Amino acid sequence: MAVKAKKAAKAAKTVKSKAGGKTPVNDIPGVYDESKIKTLSSLEHIRLRTGMYIGRLGDGSNPDDGIYVLLKEIIDNGIDEFIMGNGKVIEVAVKDSANPGTATVKVRDYGRGIPLGKLVDCVSIINTGAKYNDDVFQFSVGLNGVGTKAVNALSVHFRVVAIRNGEYAEAVFERGSLKSQRKGKLREKQKDGTYVEFTPDPNIFPDYLFNAEFIEKRIQNYAYLNAGLSLTFNGKQFVSKRGLYDLLYEETGDDCIYPLGYYKGDHSSNVQFPVHGQLEFSFTHTNNYGEEYFSFVNGQYTSDGGTHLSAFKEGFLKGIQTFFKKDYRSEDIREGTVAAIAIKLKNPVFESQTKNKLGNTDIRAWIVHETRNAVEDWLHKNPEAGKKLESKIIANESLRTELNAVKKEAREAAKKIALKIPKLKDCKYHLEDGKHGEESMIFITEGDSAAGSITSSRNVMTQAVYPLRGKVENMYGKKRTTIYKNEELFNMMMALGIENDIDGLRYAKIVIATDADFDGFHIRNLLLTFFLSFFEELVTAGRIFILETPLFRVRTKKETRYCYSEKERDAATADMGSQSEITRFKGLGEINVSEFKQFIGDDIRLIPVSVNTLKTVPQVLTFYMGKNTPERREYIMKNLIEDAG
Repeated sequence: MAVKAKKAAKAAKTVKSKAGGKTPVNDIPGVYDESKIKTLSSLEHIRLRTGMYIGRLGDGSNPDDGIYVLLKEIIDNGIDEFIMGNGKVIEVAVKDSANPGTATVKVRDYGRGIPLGKLVDCVSIINTGAKYNDDVFQFSVGLNGVGTKAVNALSVHFRVVAIRNGEYAEAVFERGSLKSQRKGKLREKQKDGTYVEFTPDPNIFPDYLFNAEFIEKRIQNYAYLNAGLSLTFNGKQFVSKRGLYDLLYEETGDDCIYPLGYYKGDHSSNVQFPVHGQLEFSFTHTNNYGEEYFSFVNGQYTSDGGTHLSAFKEGFLKGIQTFFKKDYRSEDIREGTVAAIAIKLKNPVFESQTKNKLGNTDIRAWIVHETRNAVEDWLHKNPEAGKKLESKIIANESLRTELNAVKKEAREAAKKIALKIPKLKDCKYHLEDGKHGEESMIFITEGDSAAGSITSSRNVMTQAVYPLRGKVENMYGKKRTTIYKNEELFNMMMALGIENDIDGLRYAKIVIATDADFDGFHIRNLLLTFFLSFFEELVTAGRIFILETPLFRVRTKKETRYCYSEKERDAATADMGSQSEITRFKGLGEINVSEFKQFIGDDIRLIPVSVNTLKTVPQVLTFYMGKNTPERREYIMKNLIEDAG
């Protein structure tokens, strides 16, 4: 019986192959048994599931790309030291950033320095660190003990040096694996602190390049959020004395209706609100449409807001209503608002590892109460500003009344046209539909020809198409009511779901898809003028993109390449030989469906539309879309001559 059992077990572990041999079951594709269960080390898991730790990867062309998250994680450690009263200077440098995939980042802080005996553990073992100890770090961003370890694991070179009391410890890693370490006494006296240098792994981030402008913006925000801290980037210093007041002034400039309001509370912890934290905010109103907020938690920019931002909005509303003793509507108070809010919190709960949205619910009552009292108090001390604010609110009321009347007429006219939005080719999933909704996008195309190619090759589950009938009206300097008198813009607004505010947005991405010629560029500018004039938040929220499609096709009988520039075309021609056939695509409609599918699929190229500061928007729109001036005519003539040459 024992012999038979052994034979049966052996037979069970093998199967006959077509060739008559025997193949172990473990090697058969699709077989799911104990041998297929794997246990990854923390290092392996970070490298295999990178997105869980740093969000998107990218090549550095977007400020949210992974290489900037790596930099942020290291700088955050220095910020945490400053918050705890240690070190007032952080130095950042990026070397060889002009060569794709080779840049080395260097960060030096002057805090307490990582304890020498735990240096290797702190930068390589997940869930190891002092961020869990409230006595050491009270208002830290990095609470999960992951950040520096992720940087280490995702770097082809990672070096860390800790300096404490005249002694040092150094460790060098390669893709998270320790290569060398040493300790000793310093030959020359140096201030305590931590030095980190790393080179992102080009296998994880192919052909990446750091954009100095993105880094400067991030470091400038660090300075605003930590008044008194001096940061340098490649030798350029960033420092702020007035915190969020400086941030908002930089964003709005002289575009404010009244002088900036500002408040900074003390670290609070009391019986009424059992939350240990600190609140700081600045606010004003402008004549722009919509509202704009910059929100931060423990120095982290929360691009998706969270409970702290919603509580601030509620407190801001109540403070104004209480001061004026009038029940003004929230939309009339908030229209034109620009505000920055930052809180320091002992135990922040973020909704993802990348910390874009705060989830703490216990802070609402505290922030509402403190914001309301602070706003009311500021208005009492600034009566002239209060008068201008009330005039703005009354003007918003009047505008809303006028809008409602026009909206009613527009809706009645729309009902007569059709029950659904004309020409919109919708998709199944929209922004509110969870994971699938995050992949949704709408292509705004130039005419039916381009729309036809995209419609025939799109993913009907997540990609919608809205074709324009040509050049839309220039909306520069127009009132919002004009939208409702323009059938095409009205229908587009309704298709996007943004009539009331951008919270109703139906698509994760708005993609402008026009031809790469003068007419196409003009339509692109007209659309951007529309969005920046009335729905600026769509731009600042990173929702608007430009579709990049190939300008040339180079092919032989054996190979086909699509080129997005003349440089790529010339390189392809050189590689494929002089006999290769070159086709110049003059418009999106010339690209056939079988070709177009790959350009809006997994390899889609999208250029994000962004603005550096809000205060530059009016000047840019005035110059490009306003009345013809000698300066603009000179600019156009100069660039036409250059293009012709």
